[in-house]
Amino acid sequence: MPSLGSWLPALPGLAWGWALLDALLQGLVGACAVSVLRSLLKVYLYIQCRNNPERQAEKEAIAAQRPLLELLHVLVLTGVLALVGSRVAALVVLEFSLRAVSTILSLGKGAHSSQLYLLCQYSLGCGVSCGLSFLLEGAPHRSWNLVLAAGLSGLLALHARRLARHVCTLYELHSQARYCGVCILLLAAGHGIPHLLRNALALTFAVADLAAVELINHDFLSTGEAVRFWTPLTICYTLLVVYMQEESRQSTGRGLVFRTVVVRMGGLFILLLTVGRWTDILHVFLSLLGELWCLLCSGVLLESCWRQ
Repeated sequence: MPSLGSWLPALPGLAWGWALLDALLQGLVGACAVSVLRSLLKVYLYIQCRNNPERQAEKEAIAAQRPLLELLHVLVLTGVLALVGSRVAALVVLEFSLRAVSTILSLGKGAHSSQLYLLCQYSLGCGVSCGLSFLLEGAPHRSWNLVLAAGLSGLLALHARRLARHVCTLYELHSQARYCGVCILLLAAGHGIPHLLRNALALTFAVADLAAVELINHDFLSTGEAVRFWTPLTICYTLLVVYMQEESRQSTGRGLVFRTVVVRMGGLFILLLTVGRWTDILHVFLSLLGELWCLLCSGVLLESCWRQ
C-alpha cells in the first residue's frame, strides 16, 4: 500500500514506523470528530441552560474554561484510537449502532437525544477510524490523504472550540445587544443543533457500519469461518441490547452509564475470548479506557443532559 514510506529507501523498521504514523493520523481525525461533537453540544446545552432561570448553576459549570483538559482529551483519545485494532473498533461501531437504533425506537423521537450524542463519543472516533481505513484502502498516497484529513479535521475542531468559548463568554451580552452575527444566528436557530448532529452522525455511522462489516470480513477465508464468528456476535449483541434496555428502565444517572460501559466491554471481552485473538483482548481493554475517558471528561455535560 503506497504511502509516504514508499518514497523512501527500505530500511529495517521503516514500514512499521509509517504504519504507526498512519494509525496516529487516523486516531487524530477520530479524536477531532469527537471534539467537534463535544463543542457543539456544549454550545447547545449552554444556550438551553441560559434560557432557563432554574439552570443557572449548570450554565456556569458548562461555561467553565478547561483548555488543558480539552487538549489532553484529544491527545489521549488519539493515542487510544491509534492503538485499538480495526477489528475491535469495527465491533464497537456495530454494537453502538445497534444500541442506538434500539434506544431511538424504544424511547421515541428526540427522547434523550443529547445524552445519546455524548454516549457515542468513543464509538464515533472508532467509526471515523474504520471509515478512513476502508475508504483509503489501496489509495496511492494513503499517508498524504491522512495528513490532509487530519489537518482539515483539526481546523474544524479548533473553530468549533472557539465557537464554544465565544458562546460561553459572550453569548449573554451579544444576544441582548444583537450585534454579533454568530450569537444572533444561534439565538434564532440554536435549537436546531441536535438535528444537525443527528443527520451528521447518521451519515457517519452509516459509512462506518459498512466499513466495519467489510473490515471484519477481511479476516475470513471461507463462509464457514464468517458464520462461526457472526453467529455468536449477533447473539451476544442482541442480549446486550435487551439487558441495557431493561437496565435503563429501572435506573438512571451516572452509575447506569458506567455500568453499561463495563457490561458492553465485558460482553465483547467474553466473545473475543472464544472467537478472537489475544491482541483483540488487549484492544478491548484499551476500548474500555477510551470509553471511560470520554465519559469522565463529559461529566458536566452528562449531568446537564440528565436534568434536561
